[in-house]
Amino acid sequence: MKIDAIKTFLVDSGSAKHWLFVKVETDEGIHGWGEAYTQLDRDRVIKRQMDELARYLVGRSPFDVKQFVFSAYSDFAGKRGSLELFCAISGIEQALWDIVGKAAGQPVYNLLGGRTRRRLRVYANGWGGAEDPEALAERAKAVVARGFTALKFDPFPGLWRSYIDRKQEDEAVERVRAVREAVGPDVDILVEVHRRLAPMHAVRAAQAMERYAPFWFEEPVSARDLDALAEVRHSISLPVVTGEELYTKNEFREVFERRAADILNPDVCNCGGILELREIGAMAEAYHVAMAPHNYNSTTVGLASTLHASAGMPNFLITEYFVNFEDTGREISRQTLEVEDSFITLPDTPGLGVDLDEKALEERPFRPRPLRDLPLDSGSGSSPG
Repeated sequence: MKIDAIKTFLVDSGSAKHWLFVKVETDEGIHGWGEAYTQLDRDRVIKRQMDELARYLVGRSPFDVKQFVFSAYSDFAGKRGSLELFCAISGIEQALWDIVGKAAGQPVYNLLGGRTRRRLRVYANGWGGAEDPEALAERAKAVVARGFTALKFDPFPGLWRSYIDRKQEDEAVERVRAVREAVGPDVDILVEVHRRLAPMHAVRAAQAMERYAPFWFEEPVSARDLDALAEVRHSISLPVVTGEELYTKNEFREVFERRAADILNPDVCNCGGILELREIGAMAEAYHVAMAPHNYNSTTVGLASTLHASAGMPNFLITEYFVNFEDTGREISRQTLEVEDSFITLPDTPGLGVDLDEKALEERPFRPRPLRDLPLDSGSGSSPG
């Protein structure tokens, strides 16, 4: 079997970002789907990187997944990594696994050692966006009413600078209080910080939030400063999460060595793909670190890839599900990964278990967004997942 064509689709998701899919076709009629992580205003560059990589795949075997990833980084990129490169690699890598699974007649997780569970827990994201504590609380109650037992939100909206004042800290704590009181003690609330605080503020805010029992404190400080991240981790009692800005297992090595995090959240659509996520998980297991994959992608291919990669991880904890992506995901996919009581049952069909509708993708072409507001005096900006 040889690869004979690669198609890419940059799709208007109807939300704050585009989705980027890749379809890899073979000379035996088997095709595979993959998805790359995207960021607004960088998405077309990621697509271009994927298109360039595709030229090196035609005529090759789709079974040589590891060789593709190794060569793409070592030879194609000259060991010079970037967000665009790793997103492109990740999407293509998933599509190759989809083909291999279909050719073998097995779900991808069976080719990676099988599963350790039949269902995987998810937390709801994409429901927040309100700064008023009471409005945020009402939104949280609506998500819980749908059956979710865990939900994540950022109580520091609009703040993209390391230093904040005490009033802003208190406002963030107040939002956490409002959500906790709204959902009760049995729902897990996950606090997102988006790598925006200096250690002093991160520690002070986390300690004030501890009385409301957050499930975790995600990315208080950038993983690019692991000493600062470790400082926060050792100064608070909440579990610290990091990983979505790191790529490949090589960048996670130092996180383990410095004991900088309790939980990792690498993203299958930018960390290097399904096998790379599994290998990061295996490294984490040896260091007693849990895995909670990030998934700011569609509820179709990216989510399916996360499930297959996570199925065999003994240290899997929970993963991400964007409720605001559901409708468009159902529109473009021929299969739906349903959430029931905050769990998704693993698909048992060959490959990744999802197939996209090309016509539906083509009916949602790239749509330019207005230039983002980047005022110099407030430090505000748009929040990623």
